[in-house]
Amino acid sequence: MSLLSEGAYRRIDREVAKFPADRKQSAVMAALAIAQDEIGWVSQDVIDDVAAYLQMPSIAVWEVATFYNMYVKTKPGTFRLAVCTNLPCQLRDGDKAASYLKEKLGIGFGETTPDGTFTLVEAECLGACGDAPVLLVNNKRMCSFMGSQRLDALVDELKKT
Repeated sequence: MSLLSEGAYRRIDREVAKFPADRKQSAVMAALAIAQDEIGWVSQDVIDDVAAYLQMPSIAVWEVATFYNMYVKTKPGTFRLAVCTNLPCQLRDGDKAASYLKEKLGIGFGETTPDGTFTLVEAECLGACGDAPVLLVNNKRMCSFMGSQRLDALVDELKKT
């Protein structure tokens, strides 16, 4: 039984086609991203499935998944809020934004709210220093200038979806 949808495997096949036939494993990063988009995180089952599909050892896929921080290796809440904690964001109240979210959500970094809605994590530089403080929702949506009012609005918006 397949773990991913047929559409996900077709997307992986398109990535595999970009490389020589004997280098399928070169698509491992894209395959992990596709699987994470569909499943929500990179579980051991996802790693094993991607490894089998790309005909490579599971440990090799695990090494990629654990090396790069864009792969979520523990089951997150519905919304994973990654707050940049690097120096440029800290100089522009990133620490205040993080503290505000911790208090508002009642969780610390690496934790998920009891209802499973929000997971709060630290992020390395998100490349939007001029928009600091910034956070990333589910590795897809960049949010800029995140003071308390914007954080309140974001949390309220996400709770409604």
